[in-house]
Amino acid sequence: MHPTVEQLLTRPEGKTLEFKRDLSSPRNLLKTLVAFANTAGGCLLVGVDDSGQAQGVAQPLDDEERLANQVADAIAPRLVPSIEHVTLEGKSLLLVEVFPSSLRPHYIKSEGREQGSYVRLGSSNRQAGPELVAQLQRSAMGVVFDELPVSDLGVEDLDLEAARRWFAPRALIEQELLSLRLLTREQGRLVPTKGAVLLFGKSRDAFFPDAWVQCGRFRGCDKSHIFDHTDIRTNLPDSVEQVTAFLKKHAYKSADLSDLQRKDVWSIPLLMLREAIVNALVHADYSQAGSPVRVAFFDDRIEVESPGILVPGMTIEDMKQGVSNLRNRVIARTFRELGLIEQWGSGVRRIFSEAESLGLPEPAIAELGMHLRLTIYLKQPQVIPLPVLHDSSHFQPAPDERLESRLESRLESKLAARIVLLLNEQLRGKSELAKSLGHQTVSGELHKQVRRLLELGWIEMTLPDKPQSRLQKYRLTELARQALASAALAKT
Repeated sequence: MHPTVEQLLTRPEGKTLEFKRDLSSPRNLLKTLVAFANTAGGCLLVGVDDSGQAQGVAQPLDDEERLANQVADAIAPRLVPSIEHVTLEGKSLLLVEVFPSSLRPHYIKSEGREQGSYVRLGSSNRQAGPELVAQLQRSAMGVVFDELPVSDLGVEDLDLEAARRWFAPRALIEQELLSLRLLTREQGRLVPTKGAVLLFGKSRDAFFPDAWVQCGRFRGCDKSHIFDHTDIRTNLPDSVEQVTAFLKKHAYKSADLSDLQRKDVWSIPLLMLREAIVNALVHADYSQAGSPVRVAFFDDRIEVESPGILVPGMTIEDMKQGVSNLRNRVIARTFRELGLIEQWGSGVRRIFSEAESLGLPEPAIAELGMHLRLTIYLKQPQVIPLPVLHDSSHFQPAPDERLESRLESRLESKLAARIVLLLNEQLRGKSELAKSLGHQTVSGELHKQVRRLLELGWIEMTLPDKPQSRLQKYRLTELARQALASAALAKT
C-alpha cells in the first residue's frame, strides 16, 4: 500500500525520500529526481523542511507548472514524474513521485551524461562514474555483466581442475559448462564468460585485479590497530572456505555435551557469517575498480563489505524481505549448484532470523560510498589481550598513538589526524568532533582542517547538497581508508 503524506513525514530522509523547503535550488532538486530514477525510485516532498516539518508552498499551482517545465527542459532522457498537489493541515505541498526508469541512465542535460548522471546513496546524491553509468545502461537493457564473453581467452584459461573438484562427482562436460554460462560461443569458438573468469580464471588478476578478499582482525572496536591480516586471492568458492578459516582462527570454541554428543560451539555466529561472505562474493560489483571485498573482525562485531551499491530498483528493506535481484547470474547460478546458496534471496533473511534466535542485536546493512556493508554484532566481546611488557626499556607507544603519529606526518596536522581517526570510528558532525576532541566549541582551526580534508578527498559530506544543514555529518572516503590501512600496516 502506498504511504500517505502523513506517513512519509514521520520517516527520515533516505534512499527513496527527500524533503525540500521550496524550489529555490532547482539544480539540487533535479539531481535528486535523476538519482531516484537511476536507483530505486522515490518521493520528493516540496514544502517540508529538513526536520520533516510541513511549511507549505505559497503558490502550489504555479510551482507545480514550474517544476514540470524544469524537469522537461533539464533532464534527459525524458523523465515524467508524478507531481501531485496535496494539502496537510491547511498547508499546500507538492508530492513528486519518481519510479525506477527503464531509460536509465538519466542525467542533467547541461552537465552531459558522463558528468550529470547521479545515483542515490542513503539521503544524498552521488555522481555516477563511467563504470556505474555503464552498469545502469546494462541493467536497463537486461544485460548481465558476468554473462559477457571474455573474447581474449579460451577454455584453457580456466582452472577446470578446481572447478571439477568443487562439482565432483559431476563431470563438467562442455554442454554443462555452456548451461552454467561458464562458457559461451562467440564467432564460432568457445570463450569463457566474465563470471567464469571471476570464479575459476587462471589469470583473474589480469582482468579483475580487485576480485579478491581482504581480511583483517583489529584490536578494539576501530581500525587503529590491526592485529592480523591476510589477502585471499584464490577462486571464489575456495574464498568462502578461506575467509571462514580466518574468522575461526581468531575465535574460540567450546564443547556442547547437552545431547550426549560432542559439538563444537564457536564464539562467533559462523552460520550467519558464512551467509554474509557468500552474499558479498555473489553480489559484489566486479565492474567497479579500486576495492576488494573486505572482512573486518573487531572485538564487538564483524563487518563484511563488498564493492558496489544495490542494483537499480533494490532497497535495503527489499534485501531484508528476501527480494532477489541478481547482479551476477553466472556466479549466483554456480554457487547454487555447489550448494553454497540454498535459495536466491534467502541468505539475508536467514542472517536476520539467526540473529534473532541467538539473541544478537539486529544486523545492520548500509550503503557507504560505493560499497555495501553488512555488520554482524557479537554476543560477547572477543578481546585480544595486550602483551605484557616485562622490561620498561622496550616500551613502545600505544598502537593508536603510532597510527596518529603516522597520519600527522602525512597530513602535516595533528588535528587533521585526530579528525580522521574519529571519523574512522563513526560518522560525526563538527559539533560531535569538537566534543570528542575535548573542545568547548567548534574552533576556527577545526573548521579549517575539516575544509582541508574535504579538499584533499579524505572525507566527504553525508549531505553534499545541503552543506549548511544542521544534520550534516562527515565520513571517510575510500582514499582515506586506504591511507589508514597503509599506515596501520607500516613497520614500526
